[in-house]
Amino acid sequence: MSVDTKNIRNVVLLGHSGCGKTTLTEAMLFESGAISRMGNISGGNTMSDYTPIEQERGNSLFSSLMHVKWRDCKINILDTPGFDDFIGEVVCSMKVADTALMLLNAAHGVEVGTEILWDYVNDFKTPTIFVITQVDHDKSDFETTLEQAKERFGPKVMPVQYPLNQGSGFNTIIDAVRMVMYVFGPNGGKPEKKPIPDSEMAKAMEMHNALVEAAAENDEGLMEKFFDQGTLSEEEMTKGLRIALAHQQIFPVFCCSAQQDKGSGRIMGFINDVAPSPADVPPYLLADGKTAKYDSKAPSSIFIYKTISEPQVGLVSYFKVYGGTVRSGDELINMKNATHERISQVYESEGKIRNTIDYLQAGDIGATLKLKNSHTNNTLNAKGLNSSVEPIHFPEPRIRTAVVPPSKSDMEKLIKALHQIEEEDPTLVVEQSATLKQTIIHGQGQLHLDIIRYRIEKNFGVHMDFDRPKIPYRETITKSANEVYRHKKQSGGAGQFGEVHMRIEPYYEGMPNPDGLSVRHTEIEDLDWGGKLAFYWCVVGGTIDSKYSSAIKKGIMQKMVEGPLTGSNCQDIRVCIYDGKMHPVDSNDMAFMLASIGAFRAAFKNAGPQILEPIEDVSITCSDAAMGDIMGDLQGRRSIIMGMDSDGHYQKINARVPLAEMYQYSSTLRSLSQGKAKFTRKLADYVPVPPDIQQRLIAEHKEEEDENH
Repeated sequence: MSVDTKNIRNVVLLGHSGCGKTTLTEAMLFESGAISRMGNISGGNTMSDYTPIEQERGNSLFSSLMHVKWRDCKINILDTPGFDDFIGEVVCSMKVADTALMLLNAAHGVEVGTEILWDYVNDFKTPTIFVITQVDHDKSDFETTLEQAKERFGPKVMPVQYPLNQGSGFNTIIDAVRMVMYVFGPNGGKPEKKPIPDSEMAKAMEMHNALVEAAAENDEGLMEKFFDQGTLSEEEMTKGLRIALAHQQIFPVFCCSAQQDKGSGRIMGFINDVAPSPADVPPYLLADGKTAKYDSKAPSSIFIYKTISEPQVGLVSYFKVYGGTVRSGDELINMKNATHERISQVYESEGKIRNTIDYLQAGDIGATLKLKNSHTNNTLNAKGLNSSVEPIHFPEPRIRTAVVPPSKSDMEKLIKALHQIEEEDPTLVVEQSATLKQTIIHGQGQLHLDIIRYRIEKNFGVHMDFDRPKIPYRETITKSANEVYRHKKQSGGAGQFGEVHMRIEPYYEGMPNPDGLSVRHTEIEDLDWGGKLAFYWCVVGGTIDSKYSSAIKKGIMQKMVEGPLTGSNCQDIRVCIYDGKMHPVDSNDMAFMLASIGAFRAAFKNAGPQILEPIEDVSITCSDAAMGDIMGDLQGRRSIIMGMDSDGHYQKINARVPLAEMYQYSSTLRSLSQGKAKFTRKLADYVPVPPDIQQRLIAEHKEEEDENH
């Protein structure tokens, strides 16, 4: 079912976990005739939650693509997970959607997951329709949920409907656009249209007039007609609301019971009539800062927004057509790596069911299989077109853990599996740290990492355990120290001889030249891990030939990589070589390199050595109720509270927390807040560790070294 760009609607379902996205998706599929029977989450038979792990857990963990035909339009539906751990799945779906359905659970109101998603709605400038779901719940409170939405998201949140009898007996919706009352039968489906009762007319008219005014505001002709006649026809309202929605001037609010299939048809009708098509949205951004419009007559261009490897299938690439028409058999060029990719088949998706289709036009979303060198965020173009779609910017990881295979022989297989998933899931970062001697994975939360472990065990047959990751400490010094070190080795034949006189001191930008030394040349080295090494050659009179300076510097760098206290990287140190001795026969590069290592190690321990630890800026958004417990937990993590303020009806805590104290914080925060808090973190600085911790770290390192020797 390929359709013209103007008749496509790309809709992403967003909301906190448990708000009913998957159930509403089922209702939309059923209402449109795409499926003959609604599945349910408890039965594990919904179209979108089709993976074994999702069916086992009863939650969406991956985004999934479905589509329905409704009147004139093809509506592509992107169902997304509600857990913040899988925000990458949400962000990639938002990238290709033109409208968002933001679901609010009528029994719970605006939840923290909604707050997180609203930030992305603003970033993407996505036209948004609110749907207050589960109005058939015993604890449903439509009015409170609506007021919370207005309070949090502003006066542009405007109700289009309200339930007349919410709760277990729910079967009636008042619609203020069409000024009609919908009455549903026991099995939902198509409602009976009835006049609005006199008792509800004043409330319905107030909502209607507010919507008419909002519709008229964006079009001069409509505004004039509104002033002349005091109202607009439904057709004129639709035109005005289409403009207002596309420019985020209005966020309409609908209500429904997806489980009972009451209200989903009206939502799809509104999407059909009012939601923007790809032809109506503002031009999309290209990687070079320019923009382009969706145009089916332009050269072919697709953007891969998601890739996933499926057992027995291989790599599945989900894409949106940004230009032209893409057909089976087309050859496109990957703009990132210049490789040619043949689109063997073009598919429409209905969850795990993929149907072959001849072509897809600009603005449509589909899938293809087994692309060899293309992954998420890649643009593939017809020959001659060199532009790339602006890539998706995924959030930074918030949790880290070390991974351990059951045996060394499995390590290579595990790393290969991790890198394959990393290519599919850009919110996963795999780090093989030579300094820490660990493989560390970074993700969005504990559940995110648990699902990655599950996939690796199921799809690749490799078991892996999680271990506490080591901390990337740094070592530096706090005062100056001089050292003389001689390396001498004689064992028959040519020996080794090198003597180095070294001064080390803390380095900072703009510091004066060393007292009492004559500087011959300097090298300021930017270290890969941050900070600097300043190397000063101050030898006069030829006591050491300058040809040995590079070997001496190499020895110092070797010890900077693996510092004397804990084996951590050293930083911000100035080393001055001011004297020494050499032997006409036994001196060589190796001798002076070993002498410089010995001199640096000895001098370092006399120069007020200091271990530095990474400190993170952590920002936590939580409810008033959870704030006390969260603050107490932070104080137990050696945190410094930098400030607190309100963010809507939530509280925001800003703190500086040592990375060493952040292990498993994601799980702790979820437990303390019952899942109603979110946090972000980023590296802020390196600061000195407290003396007792420094002593413990040095002792632990010595013990580890003794065991290894």
